[in-house]
Amino acid sequence: MSSLTLDAAEEITSAVLDRARSLGKAVSVAVVDAGGFPVSVRRSDGARPLTPDIARAKAYTAAVMQRPGRMLKKWQESQPVFFSQLSQLPGAAMPIMATEGSVTIKKDGEIIGGLGVAGGTADEDQQVADEVLASLGYELEFPAWGVPGATPTGKE
Repeated sequence: MSSLTLDAAEEITSAVLDRARSLGKAVSVAVVDAGGFPVSVRRSDGARPLTPDIARAKAYTAAVMQRPGRMLKKWQESQPVFFSQLSQLPGAAMPIMATEGSVTIKKDGEIIGGLGVAGGTADEDQQVADEVLASLGYELEFPAWGVPGATPTGKE
């Protein structure tokens, strides 16, 4: 059984901040374990004040929903009341955010956490998250579930 170590979370965090900086973007990044608990949260110089909270919510979503946020978008659009109620559950630590920049961390077929990137455009947040996880050897393919017409990458 794999788990997300502090060293792995810090490696992901540093790589995200470096990649975003190379694009001229000031972002915040959050890495959580499979239960959605924070392991690493960092805000780069110049990132807007709310971005750490957004990154945490994105990472939490990817971990506890066990799918990248963009894969949840159609489901959220078809059942908005269900999604708004998820965030109000007594055990919910963060809101559920079905959006780009919310990527499930998977290694050796096992979900070990979530990554949230906030501060760029939605596409930039997603690009940075995907590029970093791929470069570090994490898996980016997830089977679709719960959403008619969804594909494994969340794209149609």
